[in-house]
Amino acid sequence: MDGALHIVSDVMAQRVVAVGREATFKEIVRLMQEWKVSALPVLEGEGRVVGVVSEADLLPKEEFRDSDPDRSTQLRRLSDLAKAGSVTAGELMTSPALTVRANETLAQAARTMAHAKVKRLPVVDELGVLQGIVSRADLLKVFLRDDEDIAEQIRREVVSYLFPSPASAVRVGVRDGIVTLTGRIRDTSLVPVAARLVRAVEGVVDVTFDLSGPDPSVAPSIDASAPSPGREESTSPA
Repeated sequence: MDGALHIVSDVMAQRVVAVGREATFKEIVRLMQEWKVSALPVLEGEGRVVGVVSEADLLPKEEFRDSDPDRSTQLRRLSDLAKAGSVTAGELMTSPALTVRANETLAQAARTMAHAKVKRLPVVDELGVLQGIVSRADLLKVFLRDDEDIAEQIRREVVSYLFPSPASAVRVGVRDGIVTLTGRIRDTSLVPVAARLVRAVEGVVDVTFDLSGPDPSVAPSIDASAPSPGREESTSPA
């Protein structure tokens, strides 16, 4: 993967198995086993996503198959008990479906997955029509990026911007996605800024710094054309 910011459409699977509202319980289980997926989009009309049925939606049927829950459990798990008695995708699905757009960034999709604690998300267009599906594994593809590609992007977009002169003062090394910046910089207060920018580069696993301030043994350069401190520049009388 190159240095451009990647979006969901770059990594999503376009071949998606889905079901309609009338799909039966056993059909759903069979498709999940056959395709080795943990959830299926539920479609209606011209392919609009109206829900998602997942393994979590199916498990209550087995959990409550031979049990008689007490009153407290019934009140606390009313939704699960309803799903235990459901037989079609329309009854079992979680709706409305949590989805993403194809032009969202991978970071946005990852945050949506993390907050909702789901393993995959249907990708839809502006009308809610299914375009593909993106999984956790798809989002992790950015970490397959070549180390030298990462290093070159950091040199170009971070080092040259924050530490522009001299260009060789800060060196960038990347190994297994872990970035190391070494050298001397004029302003050490920029290190936290550099950390945020480097971590935002796709494929970066972590970043470490071995940066120090200006060498105290090197005197700052003085502009020879400027007047000496404490002395006014003399002028000749006309």
